[in-house]
Amino acid sequence: MKKARYLVPGDYMADPAVHVFNGKLFIYPSHDWESGIEENDNGDHFNMKDYHVFSMEDIEGEVVDHGVVLDTKDIPWAGRQLWDCDVACKDGKYYMYFPLKDKNDIFRIGVAISDKPEGPFIPQPDPIKGSYSMDPAILEENGEYYMYFGGLWGGQLQRYRNNKALECAILPEGDELALCGKIAKLRDDMLEFAEEPRDVVILDENGKPLTAGDTERRFFEASWVHKYNGKYYFSYSTGDTHLLCYAIGDNPYGPFTYQGVILTPVVGWTTHHAIAEFKGKWYLFHHDSVPSGGRTWLRSLKVIELEYNPDGTIKTIEGQQK
Repeated sequence: MKKARYLVPGDYMADPAVHVFNGKLFIYPSHDWESGIEENDNGDHFNMKDYHVFSMEDIEGEVVDHGVVLDTKDIPWAGRQLWDCDVACKDGKYYMYFPLKDKNDIFRIGVAISDKPEGPFIPQPDPIKGSYSMDPAILEENGEYYMYFGGLWGGQLQRYRNNKALECAILPEGDELALCGKIAKLRDDMLEFAEEPRDVVILDENGKPLTAGDTERRFFEASWVHKYNGKYYFSYSTGDTHLLCYAIGDNPYGPFTYQGVILTPVVGWTTHHAIAEFKGKWYLFHHDSVPSGGRTWLRSLKVIELEYNPDGTIKTIEGQQK
């Protein structure tokens, strides 16, 4: 296994979404900065306010910074915290999906549009109707586009059941069923959900849904989906146990059967990633807090080659600890 490469050593970037457009690799990360907010479980210290876009023509080559492509000050409904995003291409247009707290401090998911993968992106005046929580990730399948989203704790997923807001947040415990990430097909115009979001169910080896107490396997945040040999790989972070895990299914909706760990814990509380194929090899894009001395809110973007076993399982990567 080759050593991971830091991609943007001069700035703090995290939570990458990665796609190949026009033969180039494009990276859409969140942008950490020293906001001076005290660290807490709600993630208030992650007070990101803009996005940059980066591109690469070769995995070992130059990383081009295309500058700020979207800023909270340009989003009409913005409150604070422009967390991780993803981008999809349809009919020559590029659609950026971003989570942002509105003026009531509730996470919604917005859309911004560009004619180029490197932006800049122009936001729509309102968030997606019925959207909530964060961590949007887009899968394109035969001309249809699906959004995966959701995250616990600061991501606010525990405030909802059946796509409706609760009066009080409820986090399942122990043998109760774990909260699931969500999936919704997008409308043809890419601006709204075409259906009510559904649960992304993760099953154990016996075909039973994972429980809330199974904290080293259950979903916490950071959905990502890629296809390999006709199978759908749903990968995600376990949050407070700091693992990147994956499960495999036969269609975009799942259910997905748990398979194992992609990445063991790294320096820094959060783990968030993207998996992409580029020029015949697969890569894991992620982040850690080594360059900032372990400050969890100042994370650095990195990439390492991802390898599969003959049976389609993923070889576990050991996270950098210093």
